[in-house]
Amino acid sequence: MRILLNADDYGLTKGVTDGIIQSHVNGIVQSATLMMNGLAASYAVEQARLHPSLQVGIHLVLTWGKPIAAECDSLTNEKGLFKFKSSDTTLTQEDLLLVEKEWQSQIEAFQKTGLPLHHIDSHHHVHGWSDLKEVIIRLAKKYKVPVRFADSIKNESDILLTQALWTDFYADGVDGQLFNKLKDLPYESIEVMTHPAVIDDELRTVSSYVHKRKTELELLCSMKLPDWAQPL
Repeated sequence: MRILLNADDYGLTKGVTDGIIQSHVNGIVQSATLMMNGLAASYAVEQARLHPSLQVGIHLVLTWGKPIAAECDSLTNEKGLFKFKSSDTTLTQEDLLLVEKEWQSQIEAFQKTGLPLHHIDSHHHVHGWSDLKEVIIRLAKKYKVPVRFADSIKNESDILLTQALWTDFYADGVDGQLFNKLKDLPYESIEVMTHPAVIDDELRTVSSYVHKRKTELELLCSMKLPDWAQPL
């Protein structure tokens, strides 16, 4: 089995970024996905340049922070923040056009950093919303980059990063038994979603998932990839 351990929320805050770098340099994390509207996006780009062995993809955003593209007011609330919640899965035709425009802007902002774009995924798994299926397929093909597995695109094997996504290394599922849980799964390739971080004050203000990120960091820096697994 080929395994990719990816750290989400790269660039969200400085502490999240530092935790991801530590989990790569001292641990088993191979890649991270960058939030182009994150509070520490520029710092994350600097750190990625200093650590070129870290593969960096993009963490497309629709449910946190502000848009990057101009004239996307209908995607935002009165504070200029994205109006969508992770539970919102139905979009109007106008929304779909603006989301595609916004996500293109996020990807092109990533490209301007000069970092190689490893893959696409999204904050709160919004790229897996059924309404956004055709949008994410078009973006994957336009930018020639694979996409994180989601049920809505499970039959689009030509654009999938892996055959499956493991989301249970999260909250109460964060423990040292990760590879025992993966070993007998019927996949040739799988991505493990992780969220390591050094806890900082900014993180406490922007995320409800905080303290377990420290535990993730500690485990990801102590575990080893087993002999039966190959890095992806």
